[in-house]
Amino acid sequence: MHREVSLQMAETPPADSGAQLRERLVSWSALRLLPARLWIPLCAVLLTTLTLAALGAWSAHSVLTRLGLFVLTVVALGLLLVVTRLLLIDAERQTRLRSAAYRHKRELDSLVDARTRELSALSTHLQELAEKEKSELARNLHDELGGLLTAAKMDLSWLQSRLEAPPIHERLVQLGGVLDEAMDLKRRLVETLRPSLLDHFGLATALRAYVDAASAKAGLQCEILLAEDGEPIPRDVAIALFRIVQEGLTNIVRHAGARHVQLQLTSDGPVYAFTLSDDGRGFDQHGSQARRSHGIMGMRQRVSALGGELTLASSPGRGTTLRVQVPKRPAPRQAE
Repeated sequence: MHREVSLQMAETPPADSGAQLRERLVSWSALRLLPARLWIPLCAVLLTTLTLAALGAWSAHSVLTRLGLFVLTVVALGLLLVVTRLLLIDAERQTRLRSAAYRHKRELDSLVDARTRELSALSTHLQELAEKEKSELARNLHDELGGLLTAAKMDLSWLQSRLEAPPIHERLVQLGGVLDEAMDLKRRLVETLRPSLLDHFGLATALRAYVDAASAKAGLQCEILLAEDGEPIPRDVAIALFRIVQEGLTNIVRHAGARHVQLQLTSDGPVYAFTLSDDGRGFDQHGSQARRSHGIMGMRQRVSALGGELTLASSPGRGTTLRVQVPKRPAPRQAE
């Protein structure tokens, strides 16, 4: 980016130096470039010079004296013309510099906008790619690892039914407990990577189950108000809203020190809207720490990719409220 800016500015012709400008003929139409504060002293000097010349010529008695006054008047007018021309050169130079600066600013703004759009598109692509990889990993864990653990559990049951020696039976029971823990760990990993409730029962059910479980684990009192109409939510919108709630609740558990959490989801009108609020310690949302938060930036990027709006209201000691609105669009039809 810096190299492209440098190249663009290098291609732009440099501003004329003062010496080059003085060599150029300045049109008298450039008088309009002079500020009003210079017109008054210039006119005053001109009137004073002409008045003194007229008075001197009228009161002089000798031709030589009148000639000297004429020469002085001509010199004074010449100096006035030179000063005026220098002022015109400087005014024209300032105008060119302002024009060049404005042109460079527009080019730089256009370049920044283009790079911002590219970075936003790249971030959206990376988030979609991450969700796809999580989904594939969850499916592999569920199908392959789940199948292996199930087969091991069946073999263990077969061995337990045929080996009755107390020491061996006790070790087999312990092995069965380890397999149960492994299967539970696999289930929790799969749910973290790709919530099965989201794919099978929709966003409202998945959010309710997740918020209930996370709040119970963290010792939070939760109030969940979820209302979803009969229209299916597009898959990308559903996973984006779920991830935003997931990130927001994780921040509450880690940093807010809250005791009560409220989640409200509505799908009335032309938007999907949800509000996640807590009664925690809050933070300064205009501070540098909030601006550098990768979690907040990730949530904003997800909402922006969907054409929605995210607002965050918080202040120290007064909790935090996260509001998200995403415009509705029809869900794609499933292939028959």
